Amino acid sequence: MAGRFEQLARIRRMDPHEDASEIYRLCSAYEFPWDFARALELALYRTYAVPSIGRLLAETAEFTHRPQKRYDDTALLLDAVVEHGFDSRQGRTAIRRINQMHRSYDITNDDMRYVLCTFVVIPKRWIDAYGWRRMSRHETVASAVHYRTLGRHMGIKDIPGSYEEFEACLDAYEQAHFAWDEGARRVSDATLDLMASWYPRPLAPVLRAGTLALLDEPLLRAFGYAPPSPVTRAVVRRAVRLRGRAVRLLPPRRAPHHARQNREIKGYPNGYRLADLGTRPAPGLRGCPVRHIDTSAAE
Repeated sequence: MAGRFEQLARIRRMDPHEDASEIYRLCSAYEFPWDFARALELALYRTYAVPSIGRLLAETAEFTHRPQKRYDDTALLLDAVVEHGFDSRQGRTAIRRINQMHRSYDITNDDMRYVLCTFVVIPKRWIDAYGWRRMSRHETVASAVHYRTLGRHMGIKDIPGSYEEFEACLDAYEQAHFAWDEGARRVSDATLDLMASWYPRPLAPVLRAGTLALLDEPLLRAFGYAPPSPVTRAVVRRAVRLRGRAVRLLPPRRAPHHARQNREIKGYPNGYRLADLGTRPAPGLRGCPVRHIDTSAAE
């Protein structure tokens, strides 16, 4: 078991502020790649329960008409920054595309900040509940610093300064804003259908029930879903915890696993260019009110 904790020992020798993005890369690509994929899916999914976010996504029709492409593009753009770094050509290109997309819509700073909070808080909560070990303090601090940096590149204002502040911001925003919206429910249903489509069709009802069993009560209420039975919820959550215990017995990962390697990424069998990912809405839409950094050097 000593070898299973080699990466954690390496992380603890690093500075969680100065080496934040490297620690985050080691944590997400070596220690918990499957967990980070599931947690970030859940993080983005939660944002639909804020009506201003879910309604906008429904109006663009991107998440209802082309959910696989939207899933792929989001995962690939976010992870390009993790894999290559903020100062790399790939990282700058990914951030430029993210900013170009957001600039095309009227998105409030509060909503942008909330989405950023989900990227920090939901992975820690997921891993602490279902991972093969809990996230260390070094990893938690580094995650907050990494996303503070991303938020600054995206021009988001009043970004929380610590993990605890990210968590408090997320909880307060959800309590104030989670609510039913018909468009958001359509986006939610399309997302659940997408996740089920990754597996054999006969399993779709089971997978949908299993996904709902992993959601908390405020999220279920906001989307108008009937709560799963206590038995279903207990069985599903125990199964995911057992998966984490099994991973703990495996040898440590020797090669990184990034989002582009996930089997759920299905839209680019022949490869892709970061600069081509994402949406390009029609001209004339109102601009995103956040300030954007100059990424003109990216290719």
